[in-house]
Amino acid sequence: MARIKDEDIQLVRERVRIDEVVEQYVTLRNAGGGARKGLCPFHDEKTPSFNVRPAQGFYHCFGCGAGGDSIKFLMEIEGLGFAEAVERLAGKYGIQLRYDEGAPVGPRRDPGQRQRLLEAHRLAAEFYHEALMVAPEAQPGRQFVTDRGFDRAAAEMFSMGWAPRGGEALVAHLKSKGFSDEDLIVGGLAARGQRGLYDKFRGRLLWPIKEISGEVIGFGARRMLEDDRIEAKYLNTSETPIYKKSHVLYGIDLARRAISSRSQAVIVEGYTDVMACHQAGVTTAVATCGTAFGEDHARVLRRILLDHDAFHGEVIFTFDGDEAGQRAAMKAFAGDEQFAGQTYVAVEPRGMDPCDLRMADGDAAVRELVASRVPLYRFVLDNTLTRYDLDRGDQRVDAIREAVRLARAIRDKSKVDEFLREIASRVGADVDQVRQEFKAAQGAARASASNAGAPPAPAPSAAASGPSFGAPQFADEREALKAIVQFPHLAKPLADDIGENDFTHPIAQELWRRIEQRGLPDAPDPSWLPGLSDSVTDDALRRVLGVAAVEPLHSSERSTQAVVAAVLARLQELTVARRIVEVKSRLQRTNPVEQAETYNRMFGELVALEQQRRDFRERVIGAMEQL
Repeated sequence: MARIKDEDIQLVRERVRIDEVVEQYVTLRNAGGGARKGLCPFHDEKTPSFNVRPAQGFYHCFGCGAGGDSIKFLMEIEGLGFAEAVERLAGKYGIQLRYDEGAPVGPRRDPGQRQRLLEAHRLAAEFYHEALMVAPEAQPGRQFVTDRGFDRAAAEMFSMGWAPRGGEALVAHLKSKGFSDEDLIVGGLAARGQRGLYDKFRGRLLWPIKEISGEVIGFGARRMLEDDRIEAKYLNTSETPIYKKSHVLYGIDLARRAISSRSQAVIVEGYTDVMACHQAGVTTAVATCGTAFGEDHARVLRRILLDHDAFHGEVIFTFDGDEAGQRAAMKAFAGDEQFAGQTYVAVEPRGMDPCDLRMADGDAAVRELVASRVPLYRFVLDNTLTRYDLDRGDQRVDAIREAVRLARAIRDKSKVDEFLREIASRVGADVDQVRQEFKAAQGAARASASNAGAPPAPAPSAAASGPSFGAPQFADEREALKAIVQFPHLAKPLADDIGENDFTHPIAQELWRRIEQRGLPDAPDPSWLPGLSDSVTDDALRRVLGVAAVEPLHSSERSTQAVVAAVLARLQELTVARRIVEVKSRLQRTNPVEQAETYNRMFGELVALEQQRRDFRERVIGAMEQL
């Protein structure tokens, strides 16, 4: 891929006013001394701690530690790559970029095209919205909004619109604003027929589709009139230079902050479902736009959820209870590995979608639907077992063999044995039989992979011995031990709050107990590590200690003290994250009505834990800022 010339990147940094970029997302106020201040877009806060210094072209949040220049800001807030962020800023400020030799032959895209198309869509959305609000012919659209349980404020919140049925009103409006035929055709707002240019959408109720920044990039249109020549119930903007349906989630502009703060995303199936959820208080709801949920959608959510390592968000799919909904659930399950966190499914027993449910039972019912979510793999298991007659022995065997294949798709291997027990209980079989079938399925899968030329998957560790301490999930514990063993005098001031429960692997727990028994020195002490080694007699512990003593910390940073502080704060952050998962699990199993006191107590505990996790995260960021 061609590389943008360094001098052009520097030109973008010089010409772009960072406060203008930031103000597309954050309201800034003068803070004195040439600085401007606002609420941070990267974490929830009530007191502004996000500072922008236009003269230096730099931003910094004293709350979460985020910081950088205008390019970094656009990358972080919209999940862009470096080159894409530079190109977008260059296009906005009229900077012609050059590329190093070896760039693809042929003209590059018009650098000003994106801004023209965005402006055309902004004006189109305003035009359509005004038509819905006042045009007599838009009465069917207004009636639909009312019939679906929404008021004028909801229609305005989602910028809903009406496309006049005449077929030329939008074209005339936008051409009067200076847009060319090519702009309207390329942007998907118009098409060319025998009699010239005509509006793409006619006589339809519209939902503007927006980017995470709130810029309109397309429209979804519902059929409203019986004489509509296009039979399709819904039409979406075709793919354009600014609209890629596999990358877009409807409602993401409204849901982004809630998704980030709650570490939760609710995936619904339609525009009115998103509206119903938001009106009911489920402000993390989004929907795909005329396509199935895929990998690119998952990437968008993961960036917002911070879905990595132990900081797992939860993704909740809502499906209709019919056969099509079950097929959608199976497809979602097939792509479940796209997320590090847990995926859930929420299905209304009567088959209602969120919009119908809200109309029938009110806002609380929508919230209860989301709260009643179950793990996706468990939902798939239920649907799998319904296909078998479990009163027959041969059918039970077949059911077990299909069910254990589901267990192979569970990423968190610590949960596999629990799931196998669940299968045994549901089928009415001995758990050892289920485990045997699971091992057989694992062996068959490895053999198949080997025959296909792929390396066989590693055999699962025995339940008795547990996973190896070298497994990826223990990376942070290994880093913490290295920091403590190699720099015990730097770890000492930070170690008072560390306990055995901050480690999850038995070897790490035992080694920490030995370290606690010996104590940490106040200053560099050449005899400390040999003395610790002499106190360890178990071979496995000695091997881990030896590696911890010589393997470099996974950091190339200059300040060792800051690295040690960051590693130990990260260790404690993970402990709090595990406690949050446990409390959420208990909270999920608690009825908020029948067990109100218990539910409220656990909810308060959860809020406190979330704050504690943020505090540790700030310590990590604060330490890294010293590097």
